[in-house]
Amino acid sequence: MRNLQARYTRDRLILIVVIAGTILAALPLTLVLGYALVNGFSSLNWDFFTKGPKPPGELGGGMAPAIVGTLVITGVGLLMATPFGIGAGILLAEYPDNKLNPTLRLLSDTLNGMPAILKGLLAYVLVVKAQGSFSGFSGSLAMAFIMIPIIAKTTESVLKLVPWNIREAGLALGLPRWRVILSLVLPAARGGVVTGLLLATARAAGEAAPLIFTAFGNSLLTFDLSQPMDALPLRLYAYAISPYEDWHRQAWAAAVVLLGLIVLTSLLARWVTRGR
Repeated sequence: MRNLQARYTRDRLILIVVIAGTILAALPLTLVLGYALVNGFSSLNWDFFTKGPKPPGELGGGMAPAIVGTLVITGVGLLMATPFGIGAGILLAEYPDNKLNPTLRLLSDTLNGMPAILKGLLAYVLVVKAQGSFSGFSGSLAMAFIMIPIIAKTTESVLKLVPWNIREAGLALGLPRWRVILSLVLPAARGGVVTGLLLATARAAGEAAPLIFTAFGNSLLTFDLSQPMDALPLRLYAYAISPYEDWHRQAWAAAVVLLGLIVLTSLLARWVTRGR
Protein backbone atom coordinates (compact mmCIF):
# COMPACT_ATOMS: atom_id res chain seq x y z
CA MET A 1 0.00 0.00 0.00
CA ARG A 2 2.84 2.35 0.89
CA ASN A 3 4.54 1.52 -2.40
CA LEU A 4 1.34 2.32 -4.31
CA GLN A 5 0.99 5.66 -2.53
CA ALA A 6 4.60 6.54 -3.41
CA ARG A 7 3.91 5.80 -7.07
CA TYR A 8 0.85 8.05 -7.01
CA THR A 9 2.94 10.83 -5.43
CA ARG A 10 5.68 10.51 -8.08
CA ASP A 11 3.07 10.52 -10.83
CA ARG A 12 1.56 13.75 -9.52
CA LEU A 13 4.97 15.37 -9.15
CA ILE A 14 5.88 14.51 -12.74
CA LEU A 15 2.50 15.82 -13.92
CA ILE A 16 3.08 19.11 -12.07
CA VAL A 17 6.56 19.44 -13.59
CA VAL A 18 5.19 18.78 -17.09
CA ILE A 19 2.38 21.34 -16.66
CA ALA A 20 4.80 23.94 -15.26
CA GLY A 21 7.19 23.35 -18.18
CA THR A 22 4.36 23.73 -20.67
CA ILE A 23 3.24 27.00 -19.09
CA LEU A 24 6.80 28.35 -19.08
CA ALA A 25 7.23 27.39 -22.75
CA ALA A 26 3.90 28.94 -23.76
CA LEU A 27 4.30 32.12 -21.69
CA PRO A 28 6.81 33.95 -23.96
CA LEU A 29 4.77 33.07 -27.04
CA THR A 30 1.57 34.31 -25.36
CA LEU A 31 3.24 37.57 -24.32
CA VAL A 32 4.61 38.20 -27.81
CA LEU A 33 1.26 37.44 -29.46
CA GLY A 34 -0.63 39.55 -26.93
CA TYR A 35 1.71 42.51 -27.32
CA ALA A 36 1.48 42.31 -31.12
CA LEU A 37 -2.32 42.13 -31.03
CA VAL A 38 -2.68 45.03 -28.58
CA ASN A 39 -0.36 47.30 -30.56
CA GLY A 40 -1.41 46.18 -34.03
CA PHE A 41 -5.19 46.17 -33.95
CA SER A 42 -5.38 49.91 -33.29
CA SER A 43 -3.63 50.62 -36.62
CA LEU A 44 -5.79 48.33 -38.74
CA ASN A 45 -8.22 50.24 -40.95
CA TRP A 46 -9.57 50.24 -44.48
CA ASP A 47 -6.64 52.26 -45.84
CA PHE A 48 -4.19 49.71 -44.48
CA PHE A 49 -5.63 47.02 -46.77
CA THR A 50 -6.38 49.18 -49.82
CA LYS A 51 -3.62 51.79 -50.15
CA GLY A 52 0.10 51.79 -50.71
CA PRO A 53 2.76 53.16 -48.36
CA LYS A 54 3.20 56.92 -47.89
CA PRO A 55 6.56 58.73 -48.25
CA PRO A 56 8.75 58.94 -45.13
CA GLY A 57 7.35 61.33 -42.53
CA GLU A 58 3.85 61.48 -44.07
CA LEU A 59 1.05 59.98 -42.00
CA GLY A 60 -1.40 57.37 -43.28
CA GLY A 61 -1.08 54.94 -46.15
CA GLY A 62 -1.34 51.19 -46.12
CA MET A 63 0.25 47.92 -47.15
CA ALA A 64 -1.86 46.71 -50.06
CA PRO A 65 1.23 46.04 -52.28
CA ALA A 66 2.87 44.10 -49.45
CA ILE A 67 -0.24 41.98 -48.76
CA VAL A 68 -0.71 41.17 -52.46
CA GLY A 69 3.02 40.55 -52.90
CA THR A 70 3.07 38.12 -49.98
CA LEU A 71 0.22 36.11 -51.48
CA VAL A 72 1.78 36.10 -54.97
CA ILE A 73 5.34 35.26 -53.89
CA THR A 74 4.24 32.56 -51.46
CA GLY A 75 1.67 31.10 -53.88
CA VAL A 76 4.18 30.84 -56.75
CA GLY A 77 6.76 29.41 -54.37
CA LEU A 78 4.27 26.74 -53.32
CA LEU A 79 3.57 25.86 -56.95
CA MET A 80 7.30 25.42 -57.56
CA ALA A 81 7.94 23.44 -54.37
CA THR A 82 4.98 21.06 -54.51
CA PRO A 83 6.09 18.66 -57.29
CA PHE A 84 9.67 18.46 -56.02
CA GLY A 85 8.66 18.05 -52.38
CA ILE A 86 5.99 15.43 -52.99
CA GLY A 87 8.21 13.62 -55.52
CA ALA A 88 11.07 13.45 -53.05
CA GLY A 89 8.73 12.22 -50.32
CA ILE A 90 7.37 9.48 -52.59
CA LEU A 91 10.86 8.34 -53.57
CA LEU A 92 12.01 8.18 -49.95
CA ALA A 93 8.91 6.37 -48.69
CA GLU A 94 7.94 4.08 -51.57
CA TYR A 95 11.36 3.20 -52.98
CA PRO A 96 13.55 2.88 -49.86
CA ASP A 97 16.25 0.91 -51.72
CA ASN A 98 16.73 3.46 -54.48
CA LYS A 99 20.38 4.52 -54.90
CA LEU A 100 19.41 8.19 -54.97
CA ASN A 101 17.85 8.09 -51.49
CA PRO A 102 20.99 8.63 -49.35
CA THR A 103 21.94 11.69 -51.40
CA LEU A 104 18.35 12.92 -51.50
CA ARG A 105 17.97 12.55 -47.73
CA LEU A 106 21.27 14.37 -47.14
CA LEU A 107 20.20 17.24 -49.40
CA SER A 108 16.77 17.40 -47.76
CA ASP A 109 18.18 17.44 -44.24
CA THR A 110 20.81 20.02 -45.18
CA LEU A 111 18.25 22.26 -46.84
CA ASN A 112 15.91 21.88 -43.87
CA GLY A 113 18.61 22.91 -41.40
CA MET A 114 20.04 25.70 -43.53
CA PRO A 115 19.22 29.24 -42.32
CA ALA A 116 16.59 30.95 -44.44
CA ILE A 117 18.95 33.80 -45.27
CA LEU A 118 21.30 31.35 -47.01
CA LYS A 119 18.40 30.09 -49.13
CA GLY A 120 17.76 33.67 -50.13
CA LEU A 121 21.43 34.03 -51.01
CA LEU A 122 21.19 30.88 -53.15
CA ALA A 123 18.19 32.30 -55.01
CA TYR A 124 20.11 35.56 -55.43
CA VAL A 125 23.02 33.76 -57.09
CA LEU A 126 20.78 31.64 -59.33
CA VAL A 127 18.29 34.30 -60.46
CA VAL A 128 19.12 37.86 -59.41
CA LYS A 129 22.73 37.79 -60.59
CA ALA A 130 21.74 36.06 -63.83
CA GLN A 131 18.91 38.54 -64.54
CA GLY A 132 20.77 41.56 -63.24
CA SER A 133 17.79 42.74 -61.17
CA PHE A 134 15.70 41.84 -58.14
CA SER A 135 12.38 40.17 -58.87
CA GLY A 136 9.34 38.53 -57.34
CA PHE A 137 10.30 35.28 -59.09
CA SER A 138 13.60 35.08 -57.22
CA GLY A 139 11.66 35.64 -53.98
CA SER A 140 9.33 32.78 -54.90
CA LEU A 141 12.33 30.55 -55.61
CA ALA A 142 13.73 31.35 -52.15
CA MET A 143 10.34 30.48 -50.64
CA ALA A 144 10.37 27.19 -52.60
CA PHE A 145 13.78 26.32 -51.12
CA ILE A 146 12.21 26.74 -47.67
CA MET A 147 9.13 24.67 -48.50
CA ILE A 148 10.66 21.69 -50.36
CA PRO A 149 12.29 19.90 -47.39
CA ILE A 150 9.21 20.44 -45.21
CA ILE A 151 6.89 19.01 -47.88
CA ALA A 152 9.26 16.11 -48.59
CA LYS A 153 9.59 15.19 -44.92
CA THR A 154 5.84 15.39 -44.28
CA THR A 155 4.99 13.41 -47.41
CA GLU A 156 7.49 10.68 -46.53
CA SER A 157 6.10 10.41 -43.00
CA VAL A 158 2.44 10.19 -43.97
CA LEU A 159 3.06 7.73 -46.82
CA LYS A 160 4.81 5.40 -44.38
CA LEU A 161 1.63 5.40 -42.28
CA VAL A 162 -0.49 4.03 -45.14
CA PRO A 163 -1.04 0.28 -44.53
CA TRP A 164 0.94 -1.99 -46.87
CA ASN A 165 -2.13 -4.10 -47.62
CA ILE A 166 -3.44 -1.20 -49.74
CA ARG A 167 -0.36 -1.46 -51.95
CA GLU A 168 -0.60 -5.25 -52.01
CA ALA A 169 -4.25 -5.05 -53.07
CA GLY A 170 -3.35 -2.76 -55.98
CA LEU A 171 -0.43 -4.92 -57.07
CA ALA A 172 -2.64 -8.02 -56.85
CA LEU A 173 -4.99 -6.41 -59.36
CA GLY A 174 -2.10 -6.11 -61.80
CA LEU A 175 -1.55 -2.38 -61.46
CA PRO A 176 2.00 -1.09 -61.96
CA ARG A 177 3.76 0.35 -58.93
CA TRP A 178 3.46 3.99 -60.06
CA ARG A 179 -0.28 3.55 -60.62
CA VAL A 180 -0.71 2.04 -57.16
CA ILE A 181 1.06 5.04 -55.63
CA LEU A 182 -0.93 7.64 -57.58
CA SER A 183 -4.33 5.94 -57.40
CA LEU A 184 -4.29 4.30 -53.97
CA VAL A 185 -1.45 5.42 -51.70
CA LEU A 186 -1.50 9.18 -52.30
CA PRO A 187 -5.32 9.48 -52.00
CA ALA A 188 -5.15 7.55 -48.73
CA ALA A 189 -2.58 10.02 -47.40
CA ARG A 190 -3.93 13.20 -48.99
CA GLY A 191 -4.90 14.76 -45.64
CA GLY A 192 -1.33 14.54 -44.36
CA VAL A 193 0.14 15.67 -47.67
CA VAL A 194 -2.12 18.74 -47.79
CA THR A 195 -1.22 19.49 -44.18
CA GLY A 196 2.46 19.45 -45.14
CA LEU A 197 1.79 21.88 -47.98
CA LEU A 198 -0.09 24.26 -45.69
CA LEU A 199 2.49 24.10 -42.91
CA ALA A 200 5.28 24.74 -45.42
CA THR A 201 3.33 27.75 -46.71
CA ALA A 202 2.87 29.11 -43.20
CA ARG A 203 6.57 28.60 -42.45
CA ALA A 204 7.72 30.42 -45.59
CA ALA A 205 5.20 33.28 -45.48
CA GLY A 206 6.77 34.80 -42.37
CA GLU A 207 10.37 34.85 -43.62
CA ALA A 208 11.88 38.25 -44.36
CA ALA A 209 15.61 37.51 -44.70
CA PRO A 210 15.46 35.59 -48.03
CA LEU A 211 13.36 38.35 -49.60
CA ILE A 212 15.93 41.05 -48.84
CA PHE A 213 18.26 39.49 -51.43
CA THR A 214 15.57 38.59 -53.93
CA ALA A 215 12.17 40.35 -54.02
CA PHE A 216 13.77 43.47 -52.49
CA GLY A 217 10.47 45.32 -52.01
CA ASN A 218 8.37 47.72 -54.06
CA SER A 219 6.10 50.52 -52.89
CA LEU A 220 3.86 50.07 -55.96
CA LEU A 221 1.31 47.32 -56.48
CA THR A 222 2.51 44.87 -59.11
CA PHE A 223 1.78 41.33 -60.25
CA ASP A 224 4.83 41.20 -62.53
CA LEU A 225 7.15 38.52 -61.17
CA SER A 226 10.06 39.89 -63.21
CA GLN A 227 10.02 43.12 -61.18
CA PRO A 228 10.84 43.81 -57.51
CA MET A 229 7.83 42.94 -55.37
CA ASP A 230 6.81 43.94 -51.87
CA ALA A 231 5.96 41.51 -49.06
CA LEU A 232 4.64 41.89 -45.53
CA PRO A 233 7.78 40.58 -43.76
CA LEU A 234 9.94 42.96 -45.81
CA ARG A 235 7.71 45.98 -45.12
CA LEU A 236 7.45 45.04 -41.45
CA TYR A 237 11.25 44.92 -41.15
CA ALA A 238 11.71 48.24 -42.97
CA TYR A 239 9.08 50.01 -40.86
CA ALA A 240 10.26 48.51 -37.57
CA ILE A 241 13.79 49.93 -37.93
CA SER A 242 12.59 53.33 -39.18
CA PRO A 243 12.59 56.44 -36.92
CA TYR A 244 8.90 57.25 -37.62
CA GLU A 245 6.27 56.48 -34.98
CA ASP A 246 3.48 56.05 -37.56
CA TRP A 247 5.54 53.42 -39.40
CA HIS A 248 6.11 51.60 -36.10
CA ARG A 249 2.33 51.39 -35.62
CA GLN A 250 1.90 50.06 -39.16
CA ALA A 251 4.65 47.51 -38.54
CA TRP A 252 2.64 46.16 -35.60
CA ALA A 253 -0.45 46.05 -37.80
CA ALA A 254 1.54 44.14 -40.44
CA ALA A 255 2.59 41.69 -37.74
CA VAL A 256 -1.06 41.12 -36.83
CA VAL A 257 -2.04 40.52 -40.47
CA LEU A 258 0.89 38.17 -41.00
CA LEU A 259 0.01 36.35 -37.81
CA GLY A 260 -3.60 36.07 -38.98
CA LEU A 261 -2.51 34.53 -42.29
CA ILE A 262 -0.33 31.97 -40.53
CA VAL A 263 -3.03 31.07 -37.99
CA LEU A 264 -5.60 30.79 -40.77
CA THR A 265 -3.30 28.44 -42.68
CA SER A 266 -2.74 26.30 -39.59
CA LEU A 267 -6.47 26.12 -38.88
CA LEU A 268 -7.06 25.12 -42.49
CA ALA A 269 -4.51 22.33 -42.06
CA ARG A 270 -6.35 21.09 -38.95
CA TRP A 271 -9.66 21.24 -40.79
CA VAL A 272 -8.26 19.18 -43.68
CA THR A 273 -7.02 16.47 -41.32
CA ARG A 274 -9.99 16.38 -38.98
CA GLY A 275 -11.42 12.91 -38.49
CA ARG A 276 -8.49 11.25 -40.27
